[in-house]
Amino acid sequence: MDELFIKSVLIDWDKVERRSYLRQIEAIRDLERLTFTKPITVFVGENGSGKSTMLEALAISCGFNPEGGSKNYRFSTYDSHSELCEAMRITKSFQQPGWGYFLRAESFYNVATKEMDYADLLHPSARYHEKSHGEGFLYLAQNQLRPHGLYFLDEPEAALSPQRQLTLLMEIYQCAKEGSQFFIVTHSPILLGIPGAEILSFDDGSIHVCEYEETESYQVMEMFINNKEQLLSRLLSEEERD
Repeated sequence: MDELFIKSVLIDWDKVERRSYLRQIEAIRDLERLTFTKPITVFVGENGSGKSTMLEALAISCGFNPEGGSKNYRFSTYDSHSELCEAMRITKSFQQPGWGYFLRAESFYNVATKEMDYADLLHPSARYHEKSHGEGFLYLAQNQLRPHGLYFLDEPEAALSPQRQLTLLMEIYQCAKEGSQFFIVTHSPILLGIPGAEILSFDDGSIHVCEYEETESYQVMEMFINNKEQLLSRLLSEEERD
């Protein structure tokens, strides 16, 4: 990919309410500019660190429905997105993506239901609800990932087995080689290992580049696999004392 669709994002904090909870999120409250350098950008961090808030705002600023889907999806079951998107100004390249999709694990059911509502004779439903949750989720992702696309994936591993996560990793990697750009929020040590991705950590009070082996997801999983018995013994004995 010669040029990224999204190069950077600027945040105008004058457009955010003084009492907004956004100002309490350490990683983003002092952020004025965030620059992207790779076709695949992965956001990682502890729960509540702001990574999904950032991904959601980016997706909405690019014209996607807050609950997910393609740019053709326009529905709302619960309005929960933040005002961050209204304070964003995105720097884009001259080339435009040919397709795009916002995939959210938490609203997959709603999107799959709406896909049935939107279906017609020329665009038959893929009937995601007739598959298992994991199969439907992966099938939807595979149907939507195309060359020269712009994609936002929020915790796509939530419904997938480790084997299916590897399948999704290969799909993302190949799609990025064919000119697509991805923004991904994940806790998965598997998806974090996508070759060539830039990992941005939202931990420690700021957004910063992080190596794969430095992520907490990798370190905790490595510690558990290599020291399972000792770790469980210590954790469970502490639980009994409490």
